[in-house]
Amino acid sequence: MLQKLLNVTSKPERIGIGIMSGTSVDGVDVAIISVKGSGEELSYQQLAFDTVDIPQDLRKKIFKQFNPAESSVDKLCSLNFELGKLFALAARSVVENAGLRMEDIDFIGSHGQTIYHIPVDQSDMGLVKSTMQIGEASVLAEMFQCPVVSDFRVRDMATGGEGAPLVPYVDHLLFRSDIENIALQNIGGIGNVTYLPKGGSASDVMAFDTGPGNMIMDEAMNILTDGRFLFDNNGEMAAKGTINEDILKELMDHPYFTLSVPKSTGRELFGAAFTRKLVDRMLGKGLSSEDILATVTMFTALTIVDQFGRFLPGGVDTLVVSGGGAYNATLLRYLKEKGDFTVKTQEDLGFSSDSKEAVAFALLANESLFGVPNNIPTATGAAKQVVLGKLTI
Repeated sequence: MLQKLLNVTSKPERIGIGIMSGTSVDGVDVAIISVKGSGEELSYQQLAFDTVDIPQDLRKKIFKQFNPAESSVDKLCSLNFELGKLFALAARSVVENAGLRMEDIDFIGSHGQTIYHIPVDQSDMGLVKSTMQIGEASVLAEMFQCPVVSDFRVRDMATGGEGAPLVPYVDHLLFRSDIENIALQNIGGIGNVTYLPKGGSASDVMAFDTGPGNMIMDEAMNILTDGRFLFDNNGEMAAKGTINEDILKELMDHPYFTLSVPKSTGRELFGAAFTRKLVDRMLGKGLSSEDILATVTMFTALTIVDQFGRFLPGGVDTLVVSGGGAYNATLLRYLKEKGDFTVKTQEDLGFSSDSKEAVAFALLANESLFGVPNNIPTATGAAKQVVLGKLTI
Protein backbone atom coordinates (compact mmCIF):
# COMPACT_ATOMS: atom_id res chain seq x y z
CA MET A 1 0.00 0.00 0.00
CA LEU A 2 2.81 2.38 0.85
CA GLN A 3 4.36 1.63 -2.52
CA LYS A 4 1.19 2.92 -4.20
CA LEU A 5 1.65 6.26 -2.45
CA LEU A 6 5.35 6.40 -3.33
CA ASN A 7 4.54 5.69 -6.98
CA VAL A 8 2.26 8.74 -7.06
CA THR A 9 4.60 11.18 -5.32
CA SER A 10 7.59 10.12 -7.44
CA LYS A 11 5.88 11.27 -10.65
CA PRO A 12 7.00 14.66 -11.99
CA GLU A 13 3.42 15.30 -13.17
CA ARG A 14 0.26 13.83 -11.69
CA ILE A 15 -3.41 13.72 -12.64
CA GLY A 16 -5.73 14.39 -9.74
CA ILE A 17 -9.44 14.78 -9.13
CA GLY A 18 -11.08 17.29 -6.80
CA ILE A 19 -14.64 16.64 -5.60
CA MET A 20 -16.82 19.20 -3.86
CA SER A 21 -20.44 19.30 -2.71
CA GLY A 22 -21.30 22.60 -1.06
CA THR A 23 -23.91 23.93 1.33
CA SER A 24 -26.39 24.50 -1.50
CA VAL A 25 -26.41 20.73 -2.25
CA ASP A 26 -27.25 21.44 -5.89
CA GLY A 27 -24.64 19.16 -7.47
CA VAL A 28 -21.32 17.37 -7.19
CA ASP A 29 -18.48 19.43 -8.67
CA VAL A 30 -15.71 17.30 -10.20
CA ALA A 31 -12.49 18.84 -11.50
CA ILE A 32 -9.63 16.95 -13.15
CA ILE A 33 -6.22 18.61 -13.12
CA SER A 34 -2.63 17.85 -14.01
CA VAL A 35 -0.26 19.16 -11.36
CA LYS A 36 3.48 19.57 -11.03
CA GLY A 37 5.47 20.23 -7.87
CA SER A 38 4.15 21.27 -4.47
CA GLY A 39 4.29 24.27 -2.17
CA GLU A 40 5.59 27.48 -3.75
CA GLU A 41 6.69 25.48 -6.82
CA LEU A 42 3.21 24.14 -7.53
CA SER A 43 1.63 24.61 -10.95
CA TYR A 44 -1.45 23.05 -12.49
CA GLN A 45 -3.65 22.85 -15.56
CA GLN A 46 -7.37 22.10 -15.52
CA LEU A 47 -8.16 19.17 -17.81
CA ALA A 48 -11.90 18.82 -17.27
CA PHE A 49 -14.75 19.98 -15.08
CA ASP A 50 -18.42 19.20 -14.71
CA THR A 51 -21.20 19.39 -12.15
CA VAL A 52 -23.23 16.22 -11.76
CA ASP A 53 -26.75 16.82 -10.47
CA ILE A 54 -27.75 15.36 -7.13
CA PRO A 55 -31.06 13.49 -7.52
CA GLN A 56 -33.91 15.31 -5.77
CA ASP A 57 -34.80 12.37 -3.52
CA LEU A 58 -31.20 12.17 -2.32
CA ARG A 59 -31.07 15.95 -1.89
CA LYS A 60 -34.10 15.71 0.40
CA LYS A 61 -32.37 13.00 2.44
CA ILE A 62 -29.33 15.24 2.89
CA PHE A 63 -31.42 18.20 4.00
CA LYS A 64 -33.15 16.07 6.62
CA GLN A 65 -29.76 15.23 8.11
CA PHE A 66 -28.99 18.95 8.41
CA ASN A 67 -31.84 19.25 10.89
CA PRO A 68 -31.15 17.79 14.37
CA ALA A 69 -34.90 17.28 14.83
CA GLU A 70 -35.06 14.99 11.77
CA SER A 71 -31.60 13.45 11.66
CA SER A 72 -31.08 9.84 12.74
CA VAL A 73 -27.97 7.72 13.17
CA ASP A 74 -29.15 4.92 10.86
CA LYS A 75 -30.01 7.31 8.02
CA LEU A 76 -26.71 9.19 8.52
CA CYS A 77 -24.76 5.93 8.48
CA SER A 78 -26.42 4.87 5.24
CA LEU A 79 -26.11 8.32 3.65
CA ASN A 80 -22.33 8.32 4.21
CA PHE A 81 -21.96 5.36 1.84
CA GLU A 82 -24.70 6.52 -0.54
CA LEU A 83 -22.86 9.80 -1.05
CA GLY A 84 -19.53 7.99 -1.38
CA LYS A 85 -21.02 6.02 -4.27
CA LEU A 86 -22.53 9.17 -5.80
CA PHE A 87 -19.14 10.94 -5.66
CA ALA A 88 -17.39 7.93 -7.20
CA LEU A 89 -19.90 7.60 -10.05
CA ALA A 90 -19.80 11.35 -10.70
CA ALA A 91 -16.00 11.28 -10.86
CA ARG A 92 -16.01 8.26 -13.17
CA SER A 93 -18.47 9.99 -15.49
CA VAL A 94 -16.30 13.11 -15.76
CA VAL A 95 -13.19 10.99 -16.33
CA GLU A 96 -14.84 9.05 -19.14
CA ASN A 97 -16.30 12.17 -20.76
CA ALA A 98 -12.82 13.70 -20.73
CA GLY A 99 -11.46 10.78 -22.72
CA LEU A 100 -9.37 9.53 -19.80
CA ARG A 101 -9.14 6.11 -18.19
CA MET A 102 -9.73 5.29 -14.53
CA GLU A 103 -6.10 4.13 -14.26
CA ASP A 104 -4.91 7.56 -15.43
CA ILE A 105 -6.01 9.08 -12.11
CA ASP A 106 -3.18 9.29 -9.58
CA PHE A 107 -5.08 10.69 -6.59
CA ILE A 108 -8.38 12.18 -5.43
CA GLY A 109 -9.18 15.00 -3.00
CA SER A 110 -12.76 14.85 -1.74
CA HIS A 111 -14.17 17.54 0.52
CA GLY A 112 -17.34 15.55 1.19
CA GLN A 113 -20.74 16.93 2.14
CA THR A 114 -20.84 19.01 5.31
CA ILE A 115 -23.65 17.76 7.53
CA TYR A 116 -22.97 19.87 10.61
CA HIS A 117 -20.35 22.40 11.63
CA ILE A 118 -19.80 23.69 15.16
CA PRO A 119 -16.93 26.19 14.86
CA VAL A 120 -16.82 27.07 18.58
CA ASP A 121 -17.78 25.28 21.79
CA GLN A 122 -21.45 25.53 22.70
CA SER A 123 -21.11 24.69 26.37
CA ASP A 124 -24.69 25.69 27.16
CA MET A 125 -25.81 22.83 24.90
CA GLY A 126 -23.04 20.42 25.88
CA LEU A 127 -21.45 20.62 22.43
CA VAL A 128 -17.73 20.95 21.66
CA LYS A 129 -16.30 22.53 18.51
CA SER A 130 -16.44 19.92 15.78
CA THR A 131 -17.40 19.26 12.19
CA MET A 132 -18.80 16.40 10.12
CA GLN A 133 -18.38 15.80 6.41
CA ILE A 134 -19.65 12.56 4.87
CA GLY A 135 -19.19 10.71 1.57
CA GLU A 136 -17.16 7.61 2.37
CA ALA A 137 -13.65 7.92 0.91
CA SER A 138 -13.16 4.15 0.87
CA VAL A 139 -15.80 3.85 -1.84
CA LEU A 140 -13.79 6.25 -4.01
CA ALA A 141 -10.52 4.46 -3.24
CA GLU A 142 -12.03 1.11 -4.15
CA MET A 143 -13.47 2.29 -7.46
CA PHE A 144 -10.37 4.21 -8.59
CA GLN A 145 -7.67 2.14 -6.86
CA CYS A 146 -5.72 5.27 -5.99
CA PRO A 147 -4.99 7.30 -2.84
CA VAL A 148 -7.87 9.47 -1.62
CA VAL A 149 -7.46 12.43 0.72
CA SER A 150 -10.67 13.41 2.52
CA ASP A 151 -12.03 14.95 5.73
CA PHE A 152 -9.77 17.99 5.41
CA ARG A 153 -11.28 20.14 8.16
CA VAL A 154 -10.81 18.02 11.27
CA ARG A 155 -7.02 18.28 11.62
CA ASP A 156 -7.22 22.06 11.61
CA MET A 157 -9.88 21.91 14.33
CA ALA A 158 -7.76 19.52 16.35
CA THR A 159 -5.12 22.23 16.65
CA GLY A 160 -7.59 24.92 17.69
CA GLY A 161 -8.86 26.18 14.34
CA GLU A 162 -12.41 26.41 13.06
CA GLY A 163 -11.74 24.04 10.15
CA ALA A 164 -12.72 26.75 7.69
CA PRO A 165 -11.98 28.34 5.35
CA LEU A 166 -9.43 26.04 3.73
CA VAL A 167 -9.22 27.41 0.17
CA PRO A 168 -7.03 30.42 1.22
CA TYR A 169 -3.89 28.26 1.05
CA VAL A 170 -4.53 27.70 -2.66
CA ASP A 171 -5.61 31.32 -3.17
CA HIS A 172 -2.25 32.52 -1.86
CA LEU A 173 -0.32 30.22 -4.17
CA LEU A 174 -2.27 31.21 -7.28
CA PHE A 175 -3.41 34.83 -6.88
CA ARG A 176 -0.93 36.76 -4.71
CA SER A 177 0.12 40.15 -6.12
CA ASP A 178 2.87 42.65 -5.42
CA ILE A 179 0.90 45.66 -6.64
CA GLU A 180 -2.66 45.44 -5.30
CA ASN A 181 -4.74 44.20 -2.39
CA ILE A 182 -6.94 41.39 -3.66
CA ALA A 183 -10.09 39.98 -2.09
CA LEU A 184 -11.20 36.61 -3.44
CA GLN A 185 -14.86 36.23 -2.54
CA ASN A 186 -16.50 32.87 -3.02
CA ILE A 187 -20.29 33.08 -3.04
CA GLY A 188 -21.64 29.58 -2.64
CA GLY A 189 -24.27 28.78 -0.04
CA ILE A 190 -22.11 30.73 2.40
CA GLY A 191 -19.90 33.67 1.43
CA ASN A 192 -16.21 33.51 2.30
CA VAL A 193 -13.31 35.80 1.50
CA THR A 194 -9.57 35.37 1.18
CA TYR A 195 -7.67 38.63 1.57
CA LEU A 196 -4.24 38.85 -0.03
CA PRO A 197 -2.41 42.06 0.96
CA LYS A 198 -0.06 43.22 -1.77
CA GLY A 199 3.43 41.79 -1.40
CA GLY A 200 2.28 39.61 1.49
CA SER A 201 3.39 36.14 2.55
CA ALA A 202 1.17 33.24 3.61
CA SER A 203 1.26 34.50 7.19
CA ASP A 204 -0.31 37.79 6.05
CA VAL A 205 -3.34 36.12 4.48
CA MET A 206 -6.70 36.73 6.13
CA ALA A 207 -9.80 34.65 5.45
CA PHE A 208 -13.20 34.17 7.01
CA ASP A 209 -16.86 33.60 6.24
CA THR A 210 -18.54 36.92 5.44
CA GLY A 211 -22.01 35.48 6.08
CA PRO A 212 -24.75 34.13 3.81
CA GLY A 213 -23.96 33.74 0.14
CA ASN A 214 -26.65 32.21 -2.06
CA MET A 215 -28.23 30.29 0.81
CA ILE A 216 -30.95 32.76 1.78
CA MET A 217 -31.63 33.83 -1.82
CA ASP A 218 -32.00 30.22 -2.96
CA GLU A 219 -34.23 29.17 -0.07
CA ALA A 220 -36.39 32.27 -0.48
CA MET A 221 -36.86 31.41 -4.17
CA ASN A 222 -37.73 27.84 -3.22
CA ILE A 223 -40.35 29.04 -0.72
CA LEU A 224 -41.86 31.73 -2.93
CA THR A 225 -42.28 29.38 -5.93
CA ASP A 226 -43.40 26.35 -3.90
CA GLY A 227 -40.29 24.48 -5.01
CA ARG A 228 -40.69 25.12 -8.73
CA PHE A 229 -37.43 27.09 -8.83
CA LEU A 230 -34.41 26.53 -6.59
CA PHE A 231 -32.59 29.79 -7.40
CA ASP A 232 -33.17 33.22 -8.93
CA ASN A 233 -31.61 32.76 -12.37
CA ASN A 234 -29.16 35.61 -13.03
CA GLY A 235 -30.92 37.60 -10.29
CA GLU A 236 -33.77 38.34 -12.70
CA MET A 237 -36.54 38.39 -10.08
CA ALA A 238 -34.46 40.48 -7.66
CA ALA A 239 -33.80 42.98 -10.44
CA LYS A 240 -37.54 43.73 -10.66
CA GLY A 241 -38.00 44.34 -6.94
CA THR A 242 -37.57 47.20 -4.49
CA ILE A 243 -35.27 46.78 -1.49
CA ASN A 244 -36.95 47.17 1.90
CA GLU A 245 -34.43 49.31 3.78
CA ASP A 246 -35.98 48.74 7.23
CA ILE A 247 -35.71 44.96 6.98
CA LEU A 248 -32.26 45.25 5.45
CA LYS A 249 -31.11 47.30 8.43
CA GLU A 250 -32.52 44.70 10.84
CA LEU A 251 -30.72 41.94 8.98
CA MET A 252 -27.43 43.81 9.11
CA ASP A 253 -27.76 43.98 12.92
CA HIS A 254 -27.28 40.20 13.15
CA PRO A 255 -24.60 39.50 15.79
CA TYR A 256 -22.51 37.34 13.43
CA PHE A 257 -21.24 40.40 11.62
CA THR A 258 -19.62 41.91 14.71
CA LEU A 259 -17.83 38.69 15.73
CA SER A 260 -14.08 39.01 15.45
CA VAL A 261 -12.14 37.11 12.80
CA PRO A 262 -11.26 34.40 12.01
CA LYS A 263 -14.81 33.09 12.03
CA SER A 264 -17.03 30.71 10.09
CA THR A 265 -20.71 30.02 9.79
CA GLY A 266 -23.13 27.80 7.92
CA ARG A 267 -26.61 26.45 7.48
CA GLU A 268 -27.01 26.22 11.25
CA LEU A 269 -27.25 30.03 11.40
CA PHE A 270 -28.55 31.19 8.00
CA GLY A 271 -30.35 28.11 6.70
CA ALA A 272 -33.94 27.11 6.01
CA ALA A 273 -35.35 27.96 9.45
CA PHE A 274 -33.84 31.47 9.35
CA THR A 275 -35.10 32.06 5.81
CA ARG A 276 -38.61 30.70 6.40
CA LYS A 277 -39.09 33.04 9.33
CA LEU A 278 -37.70 35.97 7.35
CA VAL A 279 -39.86 35.32 4.27
CA ASP A 280 -43.01 34.91 6.35
CA ARG A 281 -42.32 38.23 8.05
CA MET A 282 -41.76 40.03 4.75
CA LEU A 283 -44.89 38.51 3.22
CA GLY A 284 -46.79 39.68 6.28
CA LYS A 285 -45.60 43.21 5.58
CA GLY A 286 -47.03 43.00 2.07
CA LEU A 287 -43.74 42.67 0.16
CA SER A 288 -43.91 41.06 -3.27
CA SER A 289 -41.75 38.10 -4.24
CA GLU A 290 -39.61 40.47 -6.28
CA ASP A 291 -39.15 42.81 -3.31
CA ILE A 292 -38.18 39.90 -1.06
CA LEU A 293 -35.57 38.65 -3.54
CA ALA A 294 -34.20 42.17 -4.03
CA THR A 295 -33.87 42.64 -0.26
CA VAL A 296 -32.12 39.33 0.48
CA THR A 297 -29.84 39.74 -2.54
CA MET A 298 -28.77 43.16 -1.31
CA PHE A 299 -28.31 41.63 2.13
CA THR A 300 -25.69 39.22 0.76
CA ALA A 301 -23.93 42.06 -1.12
CA LEU A 302 -23.99 44.39 1.85
CA THR A 303 -22.61 41.77 4.25
CA ILE A 304 -19.59 41.37 1.98
CA VAL A 305 -18.95 45.12 1.77
CA ASP A 306 -19.57 45.53 5.50
CA GLN A 307 -17.14 42.76 6.47
CA PHE A 308 -14.45 44.18 4.19
CA GLY A 309 -14.80 47.55 5.90
CA ARG A 310 -14.68 46.06 9.38
CA PHE A 311 -11.86 43.57 9.05
CA LEU A 312 -9.62 44.15 6.01
CA PRO A 313 -7.14 46.75 7.24
CA GLY A 314 -5.53 47.76 3.95
CA GLY A 315 -8.71 48.07 1.92
CA VAL A 316 -9.51 46.23 -1.30
CA ASP A 317 -8.35 47.22 -4.76
CA THR A 318 -9.83 44.30 -6.68
CA LEU A 319 -12.64 41.94 -5.71
CA VAL A 320 -12.66 38.63 -7.58
CA VAL A 321 -15.95 36.74 -7.26
CA SER A 322 -16.35 32.98 -7.69
CA GLY A 323 -19.04 30.41 -6.97
CA GLY A 324 -22.64 30.47 -8.12
CA GLY A 325 -22.97 34.09 -7.06
CA ALA A 326 -20.63 35.09 -9.88
CA TYR A 327 -23.49 34.34 -12.30
CA ASN A 328 -26.02 36.54 -10.50
CA ALA A 329 -25.91 39.84 -12.40
CA THR A 330 -28.04 41.64 -9.81
CA LEU A 331 -25.77 40.58 -6.97
CA LEU A 332 -22.69 41.74 -8.90
CA ARG A 333 -24.39 45.06 -9.64
CA TYR A 334 -25.16 45.57 -5.95
CA LEU A 335 -21.52 44.85 -5.07
CA LYS A 336 -20.35 47.44 -7.60
CA GLU A 337 -22.80 50.00 -6.24
CA LYS A 338 -21.88 49.50 -2.59
CA GLY A 339 -18.17 48.73 -2.79
CA ASP A 340 -15.21 51.00 -3.45
CA PHE A 341 -13.27 48.48 -5.53
CA THR A 342 -13.09 46.91 -8.98
CA VAL A 343 -15.31 43.84 -9.30
CA LYS A 344 -14.16 40.93 -11.47
CA THR A 345 -15.06 37.27 -11.77
CA GLN A 346 -12.78 34.25 -12.03
CA GLU A 347 -13.55 34.16 -15.75
CA ASP A 348 -12.07 37.63 -16.14
CA LEU A 349 -8.77 36.15 -14.91
CA GLY A 350 -8.94 33.07 -17.11
CA PHE A 351 -10.25 30.71 -14.42
CA SER A 352 -13.66 29.16 -13.74
CA SER A 353 -16.04 30.35 -11.02
CA ASP A 354 -17.74 26.96 -11.04
CA SER A 355 -14.64 24.80 -10.71
CA LYS A 356 -12.59 26.87 -8.26
CA GLU A 357 -13.37 24.94 -5.08
CA ALA A 358 -13.17 21.50 -6.68
CA VAL A 359 -9.77 22.43 -8.14
CA ALA A 360 -8.71 23.74 -4.72
CA PHE A 361 -9.40 20.41 -3.02
CA ALA A 362 -7.44 18.56 -5.69
CA LEU A 363 -4.52 20.90 -5.00
CA LEU A 364 -4.93 20.58 -1.22
CA ALA A 365 -4.82 16.80 -1.65
CA ASN A 366 -1.63 17.12 -3.69
CA GLU A 367 -0.03 19.05 -0.83
CA SER A 368 -1.21 16.52 1.73
CA LEU A 369 0.34 13.65 -0.23
CA PHE A 370 3.69 15.47 -0.13
CA GLY A 371 3.37 16.24 3.58
CA VAL A 372 3.18 20.00 3.00
CA PRO A 373 1.27 21.91 5.73
CA ASN A 374 -1.73 23.37 3.92
CA ASN A 375 -3.90 25.31 6.32
CA ILE A 376 -3.52 29.04 7.02
CA PRO A 377 -3.72 29.67 10.78
CA THR A 378 -4.52 33.37 10.29
CA ALA A 379 -7.60 32.22 8.35
CA THR A 380 -8.84 29.40 10.57
CA GLY A 381 -7.53 30.39 14.00
CA ALA A 382 -5.40 27.24 14.29
CA ALA A 383 -2.42 27.27 16.62
CA LYS A 384 -0.06 26.09 13.89
CA GLN A 385 0.21 24.87 10.32
CA VAL A 386 -0.66 21.20 9.85
CA VAL A 387 -1.10 18.72 7.01
CA LEU A 388 -4.82 18.44 6.33
CA GLY A 389 -6.89 15.38 5.52
CA LYS A 390 -7.16 11.66 6.08
CA LEU A 391 -5.50 9.32 3.63
CA THR A 392 -7.26 6.23 2.28
CA ILE A 393 -5.07 3.95 0.16
